[in-house]
Amino acid sequence: MTRPLRTLFAEAHAADIALHSIQISVGGRTIVREDIAPFGLQAPHRLYSVSKSFTGLAVLLLVEEGLLALDDGIMTYFPEQAPVHPWLEQTRIDDMLAMTGPYSRTTYVEASDSWFESYFQVPPTQRPGTLFTYDTSASYVLAALVERVAGMPMLDYLRPRLLDPLGIGAGAHFLPGPEGISHGGSGLIMAPADLLPIAEVLNGGGCRGSRRILPERVVARLLEPRSSPAMQTWGAPLRAGYGRQMWLPGGDSWMMFGLGGQIVYGDPARQLAAVVTADTTTLTGGDQRLVEMLLRAVDELGQDAQRDDGPAADSAIGIAPPTPPHDPQYAVPVRADAVLITGEGAPGAIVVEVGADGGRVHWEDAHELVFATMRPTTVPTALGDAVVTAGWTAPGVLHVRLSAVGDDIASVRLRLVVSGDGILTLMSQGFGPRTRDSWTFRGSYQG
Repeated sequence: MTRPLRTLFAEAHAADIALHSIQISVGGRTIVREDIAPFGLQAPHRLYSVSKSFTGLAVLLLVEEGLLALDDGIMTYFPEQAPVHPWLEQTRIDDMLAMTGPYSRTTYVEASDSWFESYFQVPPTQRPGTLFTYDTSASYVLAALVERVAGMPMLDYLRPRLLDPLGIGAGAHFLPGPEGISHGGSGLIMAPADLLPIAEVLNGGGCRGSRRILPERVVARLLEPRSSPAMQTWGAPLRAGYGRQMWLPGGDSWMMFGLGGQIVYGDPARQLAAVVTADTTTLTGGDQRLVEMLLRAVDELGQDAQRDDGPAADSAIGIAPPTPPHDPQYAVPVRADAVLITGEGAPGAIVVEVGADGGRVHWEDAHELVFATMRPTTVPTALGDAVVTAGWTAPGVLHVRLSAVGDDIASVRLRLVVSGDGILTLMSQGFGPRTRDSWTFRGSYQG
């Protein structure tokens, strides 16, 4: 049972992907449960577009309760936004769920304060129901729809229908958009441990074991093929099909998928469920690469589980943060308050205190990397709780790697080159949706 996972972990490590947690169950029995401090399975984690599937589920529950209809026009519920383009008048709730709305892209700009209104004001590019567009603004408006019809925040609506029956605690929440609407496109924060039972419920058609949690028709509608994302240029497994705010990567499988490698996967036929949290942002296309790695691993695990009689959890695998190689003979001890000679986007001064065992690099306020070379270091940072690794990879060359989770995921890679003439050359790269530019620079310093 371990070989496919060892391959997955090795591939992720080679690609500089920071795995934060992984869980896999077969037939309701957990066979893999691993995490890395400080990103514990019980620690809330930003899930990005996994949020969309929860929004779709809330809409479908309202439909099941007779408070909405899939063929209702979205303007029925937001008449104050009139007048709008005729194609927006024709846009149904079901078009938005299937990502076949009237737009070619998300309508809002992240830094703006009018995400909601943008959906009704931007000129459409196509008739609804014709083309697939991965549109986060549609999911945001669907969240607004849920909150208007239900008369409460979206997660409050979902709690008695999904979260409470599964014992999911109060730590789950949605970050709000600028208008105070739950960010149903990308704002869900939830402990990874809480996602596995939800995946098992979807695999069971709404049941977990012998207990019904969700109506069967709601789950069937969520996973029903509704549109074709075949024209996408990213994520080959995600081009197979799309349901209602849910990816359909092939066969009867389904997937929730969020930026940076947040994945909830289910294969009802094999009763296999998998949950991964990660930060893939240091690698272009890394989240799609991780999907492919995971699908290969779970395919082999599913085959093994069908051959084995009652697979048991394997606690001997262990995931690890991306860690640079380290040779203490390459270390060059430095203690310096260094000033900038030249650079690009570089701070005017840095503080460097490093040696064979680790140290720290500091610049400006709230920009500090504290690390050890022999073990991962867990520290609070301005980017969130973080794990930091480091190593002297060549004579006078130090690499530092940070992965953090707060309201966003973030990674930092730093390379320090110590020259014999006292020049310090520093390159820092910051990754993540809201990592400030001040984490990315290169500069030459005189110590």
